[in-house]
Amino acid sequence: MWVITRYAKGKIFMYECNTETEARELLKNIEGNKILSEVIYYNDPVFK
Repeated sequence: MWVITRYAKGKIFMYECNTETEARELLKNIEGNKILSEVIYYNDPVFK
């Protein structure tokens, strides 16, 4: 999961995306200060 955190006009907004491609496309259209983060769960089947 990918999360975009945006700070604008004294408020914090968060957007969730399923893929990196989707997140990066959304990131291009968002104004204000923003951070793109990948959320990795330790119990994800990929790590077993």
